[in-house]
Amino acid sequence: MKISFFLILVFIFNGLSAQFDDDFADAYFDVLEQNDKFSGSVAIAKDGKIIYRRAIGYSDFENRKKNDSETAFRIGSISKTFTATMIMKAVEEEKINLNQTIDKYFPTVKNADKITVEMLLSHRSGIFNITADPTYLTWNTEPKTEKELVKMISDYDSNFEPGTEFKYSNSNYILLSFVLEKIYKKPYSKILEELIIKPLNLKHTFFKDKIDGSKNEAFSYKYNGNWIKSPVTDMSIPLGAGGISSTPTDLILFAEALFGGKIVSKESLEKMETMKDGYGFGLFKMPFYDKTAFGHNGGIDNFSSSLVYFPNEKIAFSMVSNGSDFNENDISIAMLNLAFGNEIKLPVIKKSEGEVIPGYTGSFSNGQIGMTIEITENDGKYFAQASGQSAFPLEKISDTEFRFDLAGIVILFNPDLKSFTLQQGGGEFIFVKE
Repeated sequence: MKISFFLILVFIFNGLSAQFDDDFADAYFDVLEQNDKFSGSVAIAKDGKIIYRRAIGYSDFENRKKNDSETAFRIGSISKTFTATMIMKAVEEEKINLNQTIDKYFPTVKNADKITVEMLLSHRSGIFNITADPTYLTWNTEPKTEKELVKMISDYDSNFEPGTEFKYSNSNYILLSFVLEKIYKKPYSKILEELIIKPLNLKHTFFKDKIDGSKNEAFSYKYNGNWIKSPVTDMSIPLGAGGISSTPTDLILFAEALFGGKIVSKESLEKMETMKDGYGFGLFKMPFYDKTAFGHNGGIDNFSSSLVYFPNEKIAFSMVSNGSDFNENDISIAMLNLAFGNEIKLPVIKKSEGEVIPGYTGSFSNGQIGMTIEITENDGKYFAQASGQSAFPLEKISDTEFRFDLAGIVILFNPDLKSFTLQQGGGEFIFVKE
């Protein structure tokens, strides 16, 4: 069994409300803004209309330039939803076939003659995730050519026989970006513009290399007592796996068009929504008790993002951030509760996170499922990162228990801190410290 920490989103649900409580939402963000806890932007829509928008923090902390609803943020892996959509457009135009193998395009990639376009879309190719390379952060800020990236990907052995397992890998969508460029004979940025941006009139969505603060584009920051600007990944590396910039409003417009049948056909959308091991084509399925949402999360440098769409209720939520000293999952839960008419509490800002116990941190592995989880600590806060996935925050419940409620994850440390049991979805997995 493979675990994906993006899959299980559980929110409190009591029923729909006809009116969104703007005042309470504003009060929620006022607390975060007054305590300098979050820098970012959110939007919520119902029945195709934006019912709430709010931006706080700064796109450029050094120059005290504030975020607003038109500030563009890098959206990380939500880019995969755009890329998958464009691949499906290419399929409809008969420029490519989901069942064709990729050896025509990438003959040096291991098992290229067995790996299909569909396997790339659904992360079932077995191709190693190059952003998990231990040296990645030593070269990610420098431009790379297609030849260089394909060689890097080709140099790694396959993780498993193509089609037999699921393992999230950015490499899949980097290769899909090159496939798009080959079949359309244009740069990824132009294809994105022609197939999605212009038809949907997305005014603040784009793909480009450099961040231009003068054009209301946000830099990302890490909080370490002060806001420290993060190094910037060169976009020639993630391409359609994580290189697009956008705003919450544009992301919602994209989601409504996608699920409203305005970009791809009903048949193509059904294929995108069909889950294998919890992942479709550029989409995760997110249960909300008896409701179902589709969407994706993203993270690159210290940007983070989320896009959630409930097709039956026609409710959409998007959040983008360029820096946070707060549990962003709590923000998502609060805003979705308001969108569904539930009461929420204002955030409580803790002035001290308490004593740091070094024994919690380190690499813990489970050989049975082939996964390693890295536990890290920063300023008294703890984070977990599974191999090939984004880091997520841990709430400390006691000296031996941590939780990530948004994904239903409980981590129970043994008293000697040399191992822990991970509980999720009724399963239990023991991870031992390396």
